[in-house]
Amino acid sequence: MNRIILIITLFLFSLAISAQQEQNLISSKYSQQELQNILIPQARWTPFPRLNDREGWAKANHQMLESYIKTAETYLNYDWPTIPATLSLLIVRTGNRSQYEKVSFQKRQVLGTLLLAEIAENKGRFIDQIINGVWSICEESWWGVPAHLPQTQEISGLMDVSKPFVELFSAETGTLLSWVDYFMGDKLDAVSPQIRKRIYNEVNYRLMEPLINQSPDQGWMSTTNNWNPWICSNWINFALLLEKDDARRAAMVAKALTILDKFLNASPQDGGCDEGPSYWGAAAASLYDNISLLNLATRDAFRYVYDDDRFRNMGRFIYRAQISEKYFLNFSDAAPKIDIAAAMIYRYGKDIGDKDMMDFGAFYRQTEPESLSQWHFSRNFFELFMQNEFQNATQRLPCPKDVWLPDLQVMVSRDQGGSASGFYLAAKGGNNGESHNHNDIGNFVVYYDGYPLLIDIGSGTYTLRTFNNNRYNIWFNRSDYHNTPTINGAPQSPGSNYRASDLRYKAGNSTVDFSLDIAKAYPSEAAVNSWVRTITLKRGKNVQIKDITNLQKSESVVQHLMTCFPTEVMKPGVVVIHYRSGDNKSTDFIVKYDAKQMTAKVEKIKLELEEDQGVRANWGENIHRINFEVTSPKLKDSYTFEISKK
Repeated sequence: MNRIILIITLFLFSLAISAQQEQNLISSKYSQQELQNILIPQARWTPFPRLNDREGWAKANHQMLESYIKTAETYLNYDWPTIPATLSLLIVRTGNRSQYEKVSFQKRQVLGTLLLAEIAENKGRFIDQIINGVWSICEESWWGVPAHLPQTQEISGLMDVSKPFVELFSAETGTLLSWVDYFMGDKLDAVSPQIRKRIYNEVNYRLMEPLINQSPDQGWMSTTNNWNPWICSNWINFALLLEKDDARRAAMVAKALTILDKFLNASPQDGGCDEGPSYWGAAAASLYDNISLLNLATRDAFRYVYDDDRFRNMGRFIYRAQISEKYFLNFSDAAPKIDIAAAMIYRYGKDIGDKDMMDFGAFYRQTEPESLSQWHFSRNFFELFMQNEFQNATQRLPCPKDVWLPDLQVMVSRDQGGSASGFYLAAKGGNNGESHNHNDIGNFVVYYDGYPLLIDIGSGTYTLRTFNNNRYNIWFNRSDYHNTPTINGAPQSPGSNYRASDLRYKAGNSTVDFSLDIAKAYPSEAAVNSWVRTITLKRGKNVQIKDITNLQKSESVVQHLMTCFPTEVMKPGVVVIHYRSGDNKSTDFIVKYDAKQMTAKVEKIKLELEEDQGVRANWGENIHRINFEVTSPKLKDSYTFEISKK
């Protein structure tokens, strides 16, 4: 009897876990028919004032609108470029993707700026150039980018226009054109009815029909990275604005909601983004874009999502991953410096009731935009109508003292909360199959006074091999160019089976300890039974690393540390890093190690390849790798490092 009760209990527990994992928070609330009933019909939906509602537009921020007019005036004679086939072919000929993207992205930024300028002025001065831009973009064979084409012999760098499919930037184009239609419709019809007809036909053929017909178990629809919420945020956008058949419109939104739930269900409860802060703006933030747009279209029928703990934690990640005003935690392909969508972050924080997030967003507010954001175009309209509140909001960086994300397996600690002063330490476990993965289990970074000391290189310039089977031939994706060891000649291997184990985290007033076993991150040729790494912050004093190892063979062990400052071996047992702070003051930091165990050598990394251009932009020319080679490796041993001010 007891055994039966135990079995039933375990069964119910497993059902509860499964239900939690497949919460379907967004798609399960309303049936498709209920969704159609609560969606404001397309003909009556007015998410933002129409062009001729000048009283409505009088409430928008005039300083921002004047800025768009000023920029748009420089585009009055803009010559809309065609995109030759050879530019698309560069992706297979040389691996270059940036030249094509530069032309394509600029065209869309110009059109978006012209649209906002005409909305602001309403004199017809920019209409012809808007029409030219719409027509030029509609003439393009491909709204996406060559890097997102299938890498097959049949495609070979050129789009098969008979088989349209949807990726990030084609979806973004659909959103931009749908807002042109919404605001400029009457003015476009006054010139020719063919303009709006073409917008709908092109968006329908290139985007809506492929999205309706694609199996939800194929392609990006089955993924849990930023493509999912990012594309859905555009899909919902142009479906709501362009589709006049309310049943078809509701069907598209309903399908998008089921896709969004795949992303949300798979997201960790702690809200961690394994793609890092620079992708957060297209991941969790895009999820928020979906919900905020749906609330506009349903009179707040999706506001309940803001009360969900996971959704709230996903928002908070952006300030929990901040290092200082200029720097963010950049594990994997993330960048150390990111563009802050300040107004969107403030809105997200307000909707989930998080004052820290609101203050964080307000900290980065600008009185007038430097340039129009290329992506997530709908955010511009929200921002225009919130400026009175936004400009009066408190500006503050939360800089949490300690952050522990157990699902993501990332820890953050600093000398003092609310400030970037002193030491900052972050470290990670996880696995080597994460989105935008680098082989980096057990990696850590150290900053001081908000500036980098020991770094994660992060991403460089994307090329063809960034996302194909040559990815781990790129040096900064490999573990031997992270702050991790090479064991018996073997770096870590890619794949979700290569992971951390036995994680432990403890934060106290004076000391923070994070330990993990990184042995399972290495292939069998590394011959490692266990490698327990303990990373410690002694607040106000130093950072310590201690590795306790158990190997099956002991041919070679090399420890690696990466820095962006000139570095030298001062004497056996001491490496000095010539650190410079933001005010360009020089301070030497030292790395102490056991000279009886290891010899240290410093090499400057040559930045010669196309991928390296992004590294140079992020860190400058002085990328140095410090290699600590164990002179007489043992089967069982321990290694310690201490990082402190000289």
